[in-house]
Amino acid sequence: MVELRKRKTPPPAPVRPAKKKAAPKAEKTKVSKGKAAVTEKVVEIKEAVTGKINGEKAANPASGPPKVGDTIDLVDFGGEILTNDVTKTTLAKLVEESKGGVVLFTYPKASTPGCTKQACLFRDSYEPLTATGLSIYGLSSDSPKANTTFKTKQNLPYPLLCDPSQTLISAIGLKKAPKGITRGVFVIDKAGKVLVAEAGSPDGTVAVVKKIVASSEGAPALAAQGAKDKEDVAMAQTASEVADTAAKVDNEA
Repeated sequence: MVELRKRKTPPPAPVRPAKKKAAPKAEKTKVSKGKAAVTEKVVEIKEAVTGKINGEKAANPASGPPKVGDTIDLVDFGGEILTNDVTKTTLAKLVEESKGGVVLFTYPKASTPGCTKQACLFRDSYEPLTATGLSIYGLSSDSPKANTTFKTKQNLPYPLLCDPSQTLISAIGLKKAPKGITRGVFVIDKAGKVLVAEAGSPDGTVAVVKKIVASSEGAPALAAQGAKDKEDVAMAQTASEVADTAAKVDNEA
């Protein structure tokens, strides 16, 4: 008789951990976008702090050209330009060298009729316009040679600035697309405050500067008159007090 052997019961199979369900594609995309936004914001903050974008200095953060009443940071404002005698300079340097601020009048092209009229009007009013310490400069995109010829021929007593790349002209808001220049005037004081920033005719650009000079001359006079009035009031008050005291002494006697 054949003896039947009992089969051994196999051990239970190991329990495998359940697989994690993959996140839905839409959710993954949302997370990726969120990370990208955070990264972009970090880069933006770093650029704002360092003042650099791709290794270059960041542009003026103000939206558009400065307006009357704005005080601007002159460091790097408008870039580097040339005088008609080929000396490198900047608006910051011109303001620093001035006694009371800077007048920039822009003109489209040297030695043309309208620009000649404008330059000569500033020439003829040069002394009264500079009486309060303002320094006057003509500004265009002409070459140093063209501006020197213009200055010499018209006997202009002030320098002419050459801005072929129109960086300063654009910064003060007087660039005309694509490569033109709007005739106008820009006045800034020693503290960087914008006093005038507008387009105008040859006569109009001179007239607005005359108005600024007149108001500047009037301010000290008004202040002096106010001080004198206060002094007169104080003297009158003292005289009145003395009279009252004298009358009191007489009554007591």
